Amino acid sequence: MSLTILSDEEIRHLLEGLNYEEAVEFTDTLKGALHEYSTGTQSIADGNVHQPERISVHSTATGATTLFMPSFSALGHAVKVVTVSSPSSDAKLPAIRPTGSVTLYSPQGPPIGFLHAQNLTAFRTALASTCLLAKRATVRTLVVFGSGLQAYWHIRLALMLRGDTIRQVYIINRRFSDNARDVFKKIYGVSQEIKQREGWDQAQFSLLTPTYVEFDRLLDEHMKAADVIYCCTPSTKDLFDANILTSHEGRKKGRLIVAVGSYTKEMRELPRELLLQATKSHTHGHLHYHKHATEGGVIVVDTLDGALKEAGEIIDAGLQPKQLVELGELAMIHRLAREEEESLASRSSADDSPLNESFDKLDLASPGSAMSTVFGSESGTSAAGSKRSSSRSPSRRTSSNISLPFHRRSSSRGFSEDDQRHKQQNKHEDHLRRWLTTGNVIYKSVGLGLMDLVVGFEIVRLAKEKGLGSHIQGFS
Repeated sequence: MSLTILSDEEIRHLLEGLNYEEAVEFTDTLKGALHEYSTGTQSIADGNVHQPERISVHSTATGATTLFMPSFSALGHAVKVVTVSSPSSDAKLPAIRPTGSVTLYSPQGPPIGFLHAQNLTAFRTALASTCLLAKRATVRTLVVFGSGLQAYWHIRLALMLRGDTIRQVYIINRRFSDNARDVFKKIYGVSQEIKQREGWDQAQFSLLTPTYVEFDRLLDEHMKAADVIYCCTPSTKDLFDANILTSHEGRKKGRLIVAVGSYTKEMRELPRELLLQATKSHTHGHLHYHKHATEGGVIVVDTLDGALKEAGEIIDAGLQPKQLVELGELAMIHRLAREEEESLASRSSADDSPLNESFDKLDLASPGSAMSTVFGSESGTSAAGSKRSSSRSPSRRTSSNISLPFHRRSSSRGFSEDDQRHKQQNKHEDHLRRWLTTGNVIYKSVGLGLMDLVVGFEIVRLAKEKGLGSHIQGFS
């Protein structure tokens, strides 16, 4: 068995050269893994997905924090080691640019890949965000806070997958830094052929910094015009005034808001009031006299356990598990629903099919599920009764009661009962669709080792196909 070694430059070259079909394949592979992780289908005993908690160590001498992120799946297992500057380190110490490596192992144990982690980490984080971007009805104006690799890859993947509709990208940064210069250099360095192929050859890019005399006014205008907002900075304070988006004017338009830069209790990018508005409960019969974008009632996170322990915004807002829903619970909804419809159409009795039996466990808007909030259910359980257990356990959930909008059929029920049930399901599905495509969706990511594993294996596979990297034969 050979060991594939890929430098950061080789990985960057490989990923920047992806065509639309290859990018979609990366996205679909990650969606599948996140779905397994979030819906309780993973188990160490069965050789499926497992995500241990990451470990961190801090050096006061260098101001560096090193993170160790193990992960395990049917593909194999991986360990990422990455070092970053600690937000609490002495300001006099030199800044440390995030760096590290990912080591991939086969299911039997031999190492099969050693990859630089810098571009890989930024790419896989942006790839997860793209799972939600792909569902949006309108992606015309982007606002991006930050100018590092996270910001770059969020922009680049958006252009790669939704470039035919993107017309304006506003980058908000503290100053015109070397990082900002590099982002513009990379974007403008993309060949005209690729720009035309991806459809963004007419897109405009601009940088806004606080040094500009009309910064506050322009920030307000850009934020309200945005269809998508990416927050990609290791900030310890809110990046913008909540009132910009929580005011009556700000709520008229639905947006996808992604926050990936902060990853500790002390860090935050999004204002508390924005999260509270998004998770606010409305009682039945409440009349809305103003037209506002659809709210889901929950915040989307990559990992529930990680968000509750490490996401400063989530902790500061005092959000409970019932107010959060994992990305994996949403990522595969439409594909699974379509597959079930096709399967049911080919069967005379759905009650006898194994597929239908598996879907019987997925109760629509079940009490205690964060998805019941998305569907407008007022029922639920307390945080203590949450269905999610610690990711340290062999199986994160003993049973799945995730709420998904499937059309299930039962021959034992009368027409009127079935008709009423389907009518209610259609109502729930319509609300979910409107929320994901045109509503206010907030996604908070703190990082997940599983993403490194899945994307790492895909990178190694593609690198072998394209003859990139170094390959040591007989290493194992």
